[in-house]
Amino acid sequence: MATVNAYLTFNGTCEAAFNFYKSVFGGEFTYIGRFNEMPPAENCEPISEEAGNLIMHVSLPISAETILFGSDTSEAFGHTTVVGDNISISVNASSREEADRLFNGLSADGVIKMPLENTFWGAYFGMFVDKFGIHWMMNFDEAPQK
Repeated sequence: MATVNAYLTFNGTCEAAFNFYKSVFGGEFTYIGRFNEMPPAENCEPISEEAGNLIMHVSLPISAETILFGSDTSEAFGHTTVVGDNISISVNASSREEADRLFNGLSADGVIKMPLENTFWGAYFGMFVDKFGIHWMMNFDEAPQK
């Protein structure tokens, strides 16, 4: 069965926001990675040092069932954060088949931002905006983190 969490996107303030959330909820980050840790993309300009230091992904468990996820974005990545559009529903599917079924069903008549594909971090992942304007992320971890 899929699990659902909130994914927050910031325009350069993700680290400060998540340090604040951590001070309120407590706990520890289970993952924090920066854009400069990504492998270089083909046919793309190298990113600036400033953009490289932005948060690519952070995970903060806030209860036994819920993880708050976040990342930065910037114009360096071709996207600007728009308040109101900076939260996505993140679904972690229990299988590739479930990820495909949910992705295909929910994205019908919507806009696919990133098709489901294998990623460098070991997940099967994609993003879309559904026909009602809701942002979604679909993920299946091939080798779940412990």
